[in-house]
Amino acid sequence: MAVGPVEHLVIAFPGGRFSGAVAPALAEAVSSGAVRAGDLAFVRRAEGGAPAPVELRELDPEGVIPADTAEGGAAAVLSSEDIDRLDRGVPAGDVVAIVVREDLWTTELARTAREAGGAFVAHERLGTAGAEADEAAGDDIIDRLERLTGLWKREILTDAEFVEQKTRLLSD
Repeated sequence: MAVGPVEHLVIAFPGGRFSGAVAPALAEAVSSGAVRAGDLAFVRRAEGGAPAPVELRELDPEGVIPADTAEGGAAAVLSSEDIDRLDRGVPAGDVVAIVVREDLWTTELARTAREAGGAFVAHERLGTAGAEADEAAGDDIIDRLERLTGLWKREILTDAEFVEQKTRLLSD
């Protein structure tokens, strides 16, 4: 199976307030075929500072988050050392979700590049300053998704471009 660039997202929930609200967005990204889920880990930084794993069923008792990453998923790549490294800098009491994902649109591009003797040498996100910048500009995620949907409905964006941009918005 061809594998494109695999990325990780670290999402901190201050004070351990994981409500599961991100679960539908993650489930939609996977079920739409925009991304292939890899590892998914949850860690709570205890008041003493030591990170401790948190079981998914504790945070998502209804099973909304797609948890089966072994079958058809991106390579399971998170080791305990990776989790410790990615969890650094998170305040005590916070819960952190670490999501490893593969953007499926890049899989074919990566395979073709490798076959042609090329290699991906850089992959960066440009112009993203985070949620604080979006809020300061008065541009919340709902407004951005509505504008994106409008472009798709007017056929300015193809289906694939719409899925890619929607996934990017939801993952930021």
